[in-house]
Amino acid sequence: TSLPEAPQGERNWDYRYTWIRDSSFMLWSLYTLGFNREADDFFAFITEASNGGELQVMYGIEGERKLTESTLDWLTGYENARPVRIGNGAYDQRQLDVYGTAIDSIYLHFRSRDHLPREVWPFLEAQVEAAITHWKDPDRGIWEIRGDPKHFTFSKIMCWVAADRGAQLAKLMNHGDHGKRWEAAAAEIHADVLENGVDKRGVLTMYYGGTALDASLLWAPLVKFLPGDDEVMRKTVLAIADELTVDGLVLRYKPEETDDGLDGSKEGAFSICSFMLVSALTEIGEHERENRRNNKYDDERNNRRHYSSCCRI
Repeated sequence: TSLPEAPQGERNWDYRYTWIRDSSFMLWSLYTLGFNREADDFFAFITEASNGGELQVMYGIEGERKLTESTLDWLTGYENARPVRIGNGAYDQRQLDVYGTAIDSIYLHFRSRDHLPREVWPFLEAQVEAAITHWKDPDRGIWEIRGDPKHFTFSKIMCWVAADRGAQLAKLMNHGDHGKRWEAAAAEIHADVLENGVDKRGVLTMYYGGTALDASLLWAPLVKFLPGDDEVMRKTVLAIADELTVDGLVLRYKPEETDDGLDGSKEGAFSICSFMLVSALTEIGEHERENRRNNKYDDERNNRRHYSSCCRI
């Protein structure tokens, strides 16, 4: 169902589903390209799939909710990669960033249409309330770790996105009391991240109390959690560029530094993370650095074979 993240590796996942976190990327792309009807249909799918309650991380393409994972031990995967999996055990994980991506999708919908139908409000309210209820909880994070839950910094940032965008939308939809309460929650989350998610060198870390880097934090300046000229943001982006980049491509994280529930086997780069780095470097004003990085990669790729995993995040 997908290529392995590394040759003969065990990091092989069934990706035949729709991830809610992908929705904001999808909607932004569709609206930007002018596919408004398709964007509206996808937006309707997201709201209908949740059925008015809290969101799952992913759904089947027809809205299926139960995606039980199993392995096909008799089948050999690409280049002898094992095990081959069907279903995906992450479907019932708690991944707090999903609330932020869902609300950001609504926010993008509003910016494209300059209005929101009233029937969207119950869905919006449910997701923002879930975010501000659970943001202090540990979770499995954007990379769907199978080790112990942690307080992932990116998860907290996306809960901030849910509260921040929700507050803006609530005021526009004449729900002022909700807007004030959600705005206060956003301020609390923001302060907590800066107090607990930054290490001694001034860099945002993968999880509270750790030192590991996480490519998902490249999204922080893109969702305006911190401005591009903020010193913490600059240090974070540059640290990821220096320490998570291999042959011009960006790793999600270093498996040896993270208990992701697997055996620590090598993983390949994620293509989307490389694009995120380009965007983040631009946000912090490092255009020349990005040009040099791309030129270096162009030279290297002529002499080496690169393995890159699926670009889904």
